[in-house]
Amino acid sequence: MSDAAAPAIVVLASGSGTLAQAIFDASAADGDFTVAALITDKPQATVVQRAQAAGISVITVPVGDYPDRADWDAALAQVLDEVSPALVVSAGFMRILGAEVLARYAGCIINSHPSLLPLFPGAHAVRDALAAGVTETGTTVHLVDAGMDTGEVLAQVTEPIVPGDTEESLHERIKAHERHLIVAVLRQRLGLSRKTQH
Repeated sequence: MSDAAAPAIVVLASGSGTLAQAIFDASAADGDFTVAALITDKPQATVVQRAQAAGISVITVPVGDYPDRADWDAALAQVLDEVSPALVVSAGFMRILGAEVLARYAGCIINSHPSLLPLFPGAHAVRDALAAGVTETGTTVHLVDAGMDTGEVLAQVTEPIVPGDTEESLHERIKAHERHLIVAVLRQRLGLSRKTQH
């Protein structure tokens, strides 16, 4: 499929960008979708350099540039409208999306979360799973709605918790699943057939 015919997505990210990198790499390798832009709230985040290295346009929308969250959300919605993506992928975006973005892009925003939702929503999911003493956790890709990790679950992968696991060791194994799952789900949402990769 040529780039001209490939559906375009936007990636939202705030941090180091390992999950975003998996998306950038999949787009470059197969060409069945394009990343039209990375949108970040943190201009100094490592993900910015990753996007630039991949030749992806970077748009920064820092919360501090706006008088309140509603104005920031309206600005983010306007930026998304200008890019007009087929899908918005939250890949380590550490901001809760507001009503305007959610209304305009309902059913078109997916997020990866490091737990088996509905268990352990929120920013400390891996730590919370360890503290609860459960024997397994995993990763979930879900639609984004107005709640905290409450949107419809699209796919999950389970990861056992083993004796001696730390938050860091468990999270690294979960991240490996996240990288594959987010790409598979975004392709599914775009109506693309999964490429065989062996």
